[in-house]
Order: sequence, then structure tokens, then C-alpha cells
Amino acid sequence: MLFTAIYKNCNIKNGRGIMKLLRNLLLPILGVILWEIFAIYLNNPVIIPRVESVLNVLFHPWEGILGTGNLVENTVISIKRVISGFIVAGCVAIPLGILMGYYSFVNDLFDTVIELLRPIPPLAWVPLALAWFGIGEASMLFIIFIGAFFPILINTISGVKGVPKPLIEAALTLGAKSKDILIKVVIPASSPSILTGLRVGAGIAWMCVVAAEMLPGSDAGLGYLIMYAYSLSRMDVVIAAMAVIGLIGLILDRGLRFIEDRYFKWRSMMK
Repeated sequence: MLFTAIYKNCNIKNGRGIMKLLRNLLLPILGVILWEIFAIYLNNPVIIPRVESVLNVLFHPWEGILGTGNLVENTVISIKRVISGFIVAGCVAIPLGILMGYYSFVNDLFDTVIELLRPIPPLAWVPLALAWFGIGEASMLFIIFIGAFFPILINTISGVKGVPKPLIEAALTLGAKSKDILIKVVIPASSPSILTGLRVGAGIAWMCVVAAEMLPGSDAGLGYLIMYAYSLSRMDVVIAAMAVIGLIGLILDRGLRFIEDRYFKWRSMMK
């Protein structure tokens, strides 16, 4: 009886998992089918290439592409740039967000400036980036930094301000000082919101890397590869590079979501 119950339970879980996987894959598969139909109908690879030509690029990532290195090399370069800009953005935005959320005078000091700069698109910073940092890696990293900084900052501030008051009052009742409350209560309680900011910031950082690698002086990376392939009407390479960007962004988001689900289950209990 026990083994029968376990078997049925496993079958139910496996069945649910398969159904969820099918639902997740339904729209992508449908999109690929429609893509192939339109590609065959138009018969113009400059407008929309066949699926097999894009897959040929993706399935041979070590082969040279248009004299710009291979797909793996360009992907690694873009990943390094995104990680560098993202880490710097997090190291600045998280401490500043915690201080702005916890101390009203710090919030009053920075809030107006933050709200003035936040609506400015990262691409609008390109001329200033080139003027300040010149042509090279620093300008690219700055654009990625700008893209990731504000989502992380805003979510951090929101998380700190959203810490339930009973937690703080309980700590005060037990004799905790302001510094102890910040370190032992506020920061742990706001961690889920900070992680959400990191997820959003990581996604925008991946968007910005394409724009950053289109700046003068860039000679490698997925963004550069997309523009260079476009100039040669190689849309199969363009779409392949876009697919890699989307896939890496998806993996990064799922990784951060896994951390959130695994270590911050208590968040749902507090609502």
C-alpha cells in the first residue's frame, strides 16, 4: 500500500511537471513554426531567414563568423562586460538603496537627483559616455551600469521601506540599537525585494550590452556581431546572436528565481 501511494504520488508530480513543460514550450514551438512558414513563403533570407540556417549558426558555435571570431568568443566577451557592469551597479545601488530606505535624511538628499536621472534611457547617455570615458571598454561598462543601477536601487529602497513595522518594534522592545536593527532585521527582511531588483537589473543589463557594443571602438561581442552581420545582410547570424542573448538572459533570470524560491519562502508567509 505504501509503495502504491508513493508510485501514484510520483506519477501525479511527473504528470504535472510534463504538463507545465508543455505549456512553457507551446508558444516558442508555435512561434518557430510560424517563422518557418513565413520564411518559406517570402523566400528572402535578407528579410527573414529559414530556421535551419539560424540553427546551423547556433549548432556550430566554434566556427568563425564573418571574420569576427566565433559565436562562443563573442558570447564570452559580452558576458564579461555584463557581469562587470552589473556587479559595479549592484555594489553601488544596494548600499545606497538601503541607506535611502532606512534613513530619511539620506533619502531627502538623493531622492530628487535619482528621480531626475532615472527616466533617462541608457542610450541617451551614449554621447556623455564617449565624452567622459572615450572610445573603449569603459564607455560600454558605463552604459551597462546605468541600465542595471536604477532597477536595483528602486527595488532596494522599496524593500527596506516595506519591512513590517512589528519586526522593528519587536527588535526595539528587546533593546536593539538602530545599527543592529538595520543589519539584523531590515537587510534580511528586504533581501527578497533586493533580489527582485537584481533580476530586473540583470535583464536590462543584457539589453544594454547590445547598445554598448554598438559604440565606436567595439570590435567584438554579440552586439557588435549583430550590427556587423546586419551590414552584410546576414540575418541568420543576427537572429542567432539574438537567440543567444535571450537564452543567457533566461538562464540568469531562472537562476536568480531559483535562489528566491529556495531561500526566501518565508516571504509568502509574511503577506
